Amino acid sequence: MESKKINVGGQAVIEGVLIRGPSKYVIAVRKKAKIMSKKGKIRKKSAIYKLPFIRGFVNLAEMMVLGTKALMWSADQQLEKDEKIGKKEMAFSFIFAILFGAGIFIALPYIVTNLIGFYEETKPLLFNLIDGVIRISFFLLYIVAISLMKDVKIMFQYHGAEHKAIHCYEKGKKLSVANVKKFTTLHPRCGTAFIIIVLVVAILIFSVLTPVILMIFPKLLSIHAFPRRLILILIRFSLFPLIAGISYEFLKFSAKYESKPIMKIFIWPGLLMQKITTQEPNNRQIEVAIYSLKKLLAIENKTHENL
Repeated sequence: MESKKINVGGQAVIEGVLIRGPSKYVIAVRKKAKIMSKKGKIRKKSAIYKLPFIRGFVNLAEMMVLGTKALMWSADQQLEKDEKIGKKEMAFSFIFAILFGAGIFIALPYIVTNLIGFYEETKPLLFNLIDGVIRISFFLLYIVAISLMKDVKIMFQYHGAEHKAIHCYEKGKKLSVANVKKFTTLHPRCGTAFIIIVLVVAILIFSVLTPVILMIFPKLLSIHAFPRRLILILIRFSLFPLIAGISYEFLKFSAKYESKPIMKIFIWPGLLMQKITTQEPNNRQIEVAIYSLKKLLAIENKTHENL
């Protein structure tokens, strides 16, 4: 094992795993009997982007871009040469994913809450509680629905393999299939846990800041209902960097003190969701996760280990 521990994370891709470190990343995918890989550099950030709360949104945006590229590259490896995904298709997929997520998980819950007779302008606390419950329900339904798809089930297995391999490394054990298999598929720093935190923090931020905004700009209340609510929805979009920043800091804090009883209560919902988003991997999937992690560690530590 490497003498110097580094922070690693990652995500599942199509038939494979992305592992990233402080300055490099490695994507490894299985294609039939072979494991194919791609490595790359992570752009160095200026000091301001490493500040608390700012770094949360920056890291999220960076991971979304890298994650999309990794997914597209992994999909390419399963296609024939004349079927490769181009940059335009990649850009379209990324933009569509953002718009779809914003529409389903921000705009739609807001609209539904209004339709059932609750209004943010009059009862912001109650409105945002109901809006938040609807948003979380939509997310749960979405995750459950996609988990029924065969390809997604396989990706969730690779997600489990990624977590197991990282656990094995963090515990200082040799990265072997036998050792990795012993660890849990659940990890407190998982992106699934981050999303759950975001959904809860959003309820708090929207409940507090909407009354403040209406107090600062009272003329908003005199605008016709449709444009007023459209403005309030757009304000929600603009608050996302703040929500992501707060959520990221809480995720880091909870992971640092995960053994504390009080922290276990806060971590529990994210771990529970991972019961769906991670599945037990087979040996071949674990091999891919190990390959990706070993290669990442080698290039991060500037070694020449023969993988």
